Amino acid sequence: MTTMPVGGVTPLPGIEDGGAAELVVRNARIHTGDPARPAATAVAVRGGRITALGDDAVIARHVGPRTRVVDALGRRIVPGLNDSHLHVIRGGLNYVLELRWDGVPSLRQALAMLREQAGRTPKGQWIRVVGGWTPEQFAERRMPTVPELTAAAPDTPVFVLHLYQSALLNRAAVRAAGFTRDTPDPRGGQIVRGRDGEPTGLLLAAPSALVLYSTLAAAPALGEQDRKTSTRHFLRELNRFGLTSAVDAAGGFQNFPENYATVTELARDGELTLRIAYHLFPQTAGQELDDLRRWIEAVRPDEGDEWLRLNGAGENLTWAAADFENFSEPRPELAAGYEGEFEKSVRLLMENGWGFRLHATYDETIRRDLAVFEKLAADGLFPAGNRWLFDHAETVSPRSLERIAALGGSISVQNRMSFQGKAFVDRYGAEAAAHTPPVKEMLDLGLPVAAGTDATRVSSYNPWVALHWLVTGRTVGDLCLYPPDRLLSREKALELYTRGGARMTGESETKGVLSPGFLADFAVLSHDYFAVHDDDIPHIESVLTVVGGRLVHAAAEFEGLDEEIPPVSPSWSPVAHFGGYQATMPPGLTGARQADRLAEAVAASEQHRQWRVARGFAPESAPQVFDPCFVL
Repeated sequence: MTTMPVGGVTPLPGIEDGGAAELVVRNARIHTGDPARPAATAVAVRGGRITALGDDAVIARHVGPRTRVVDALGRRIVPGLNDSHLHVIRGGLNYVLELRWDGVPSLRQALAMLREQAGRTPKGQWIRVVGGWTPEQFAERRMPTVPELTAAAPDTPVFVLHLYQSALLNRAAVRAAGFTRDTPDPRGGQIVRGRDGEPTGLLLAAPSALVLYSTLAAAPALGEQDRKTSTRHFLRELNRFGLTSAVDAAGGFQNFPENYATVTELARDGELTLRIAYHLFPQTAGQELDDLRRWIEAVRPDEGDEWLRLNGAGENLTWAAADFENFSEPRPELAAGYEGEFEKSVRLLMENGWGFRLHATYDETIRRDLAVFEKLAADGLFPAGNRWLFDHAETVSPRSLERIAALGGSISVQNRMSFQGKAFVDRYGAEAAAHTPPVKEMLDLGLPVAAGTDATRVSSYNPWVALHWLVTGRTVGDLCLYPPDRLLSREKALELYTRGGARMTGESETKGVLSPGFLADFAVLSHDYFAVHDDDIPHIESVLTVVGGRLVHAAAEFEGLDEEIPPVSPSWSPVAHFGGYQATMPPGLTGARQADRLAEAVAASEQHRQWRVARGFAPESAPQVFDPCFVL
């Protein structure tokens, strides 16, 4: 057997290779997510699917001479995570160019990384910090300043994106972007200027983030081969956290088909390590309907395979119907009369069997969209079996939820409040924030709900940060947003991240749980999600990620078992030096928490001694141990 040295499972005499499992993982604590069989200790895989679950005795019948047997060493296994709203395609095209501040605990460390990266970045290239962080995570609890960026990198352009709110540019980046005193403010954005009229390096979304993204788009892009390598490393980074699937929400500056070519080629070559269901997003205001007609003639939803498939349109259908999510600015008032073109787009999709997803932060937007859907319902187009959903829905009202349910819709929620919760509280108050978004009400109504991150330009792509938010109601800065009665159990939160995502793509019969016949997508965790302290949840990673029976990520005791991928290119990439998410020690392993646990262990030991005394198994007084090392 090609195996780790393990005991307990041996090849069954006489079993043919053709009927044996290709992979067996045993000695695990498996949470299947399947109510019919919630737990197991071993799993067998063949042909990319689960063939058996149970204990060693059950799995032994599936072990042949060539079966790869892996001992999970008692670790927790969960179904592969599925981010229902992740900009994975766009993120992959740029990943190796980005300096990630995700997880960095202090501004001092963040600036040190910036300074070090400036020394290796070649002339003409930019340093980009693009999402996944907030000043609330820093010990200093503040933003960097433009002078600090300039001091860290005097000659290298630096672009630092802060949520959907702003961007900071050092002097070199202001020059590289071509901003001068004569550059006009773009619509919905502001170039902040000093007393002399010159740009200071601060860009504000007021409220549109277009000025932030268009500036970022001016930075140099990767060549074709490096885009493939970048995407493969981004997918491996997602596998690092136990992600096995994602629903790509498209987005601005993601054109079809050119920006989809990289994942398409990787899928064709069998090099994807994450299953992707993607959406198509009209990019140009005024020609959205033409784009949708062209796509409807060319492709169909659900075309593709288990690795790469079209899931529908969105998250915008028409630009005029999109609100913004900058909680530091007042809620935007959408233009009157956008419903006409919006209705045409929705009708076109529904009549041609296309599902769609809609970006909608505020209930005011959702109510206007629902009025259009209810008008189309009179023609029998809602509910009509097409999968459709609202994304985000932070301030959706109870009445709107009822209307969504009546029209056959779903909701995909993201942990943007992990990063923007303080800004929301500062503007709308703690009482409003306690219901933002109202996940409990969604579930109580029986609405299909899925969880995700909206990474990479706001939240981090780390799904355990999102799960921590769902379970604890706390931001990454430890601000408590929700009272205890609004929190989800760990089991329910995980379900939104597994079965929930599968429902959004019509794949709930093939993935989201671990059961015979389902896809063999699962993660062996570094720490037991169901047992660790709440504060430790964001620090969980996968030490072994399996997608379709393939070992796509391996760390700790399993390092070296995964598939090899090309090294990061270009060699000066921030990812080549720093990696992606910056992991820190779980708080539960720090000194104070360890001392607490030691005290608990001592108390438990004394309790056990007293229990033995009461039953006559031990003497009344503890034995006196003489140790000359402790005698004065």
